[in-house]
Amino acid sequence: MKGLRFAGYAAIFDAVDRGGDVVRAGAFADAVAKGAEAVPLLWQHEPGKPIGRIETIAEDQRGLRVVGRLSTRSAAGREAATLLRDGAVGGLSFGYRVRGERRGTNRELTDLDLVEVSLVTFPMQPAARVIAIAEEED
Repeated sequence: MKGLRFAGYAAIFDAVDRGGDVVRAGAFADAVAKGAEAVPLLWQHEPGKPIGRIETIAEDQRGLRVVGRLSTRSAAGREAATLLRDGAVGGLSFGYRVRGERRGTNRELTDLDLVEVSLVTFPMQPAARVIAIAEEED
């Protein structure tokens, strides 16, 4: 059965999100140091719907870049893969706890405990998207 691998940005630095927050570079330093295996990949932020795994996670100048692999062994993984292939879903998002912030015009998130990354229909940051997909054996 064919699996699907993707790359994209779960967070974009220095951009105001729909909730008025701004993620700053370095906010994910702890998560990057812990590695991708510590970050679950979920469907629409549903804790009971893991859809695969995050293979790599890194901060670059644009934001939090992730590479993930969807598993077609679960119903949620198959659904996510089909919708991503069809272009019906392509947003990325992340669950977090705030460890460091600055208050100003917008809340600036400077240190985050990354809880999960999700493939979503409506990302909080509109530019947080899947940018490439590739078919692979599952």
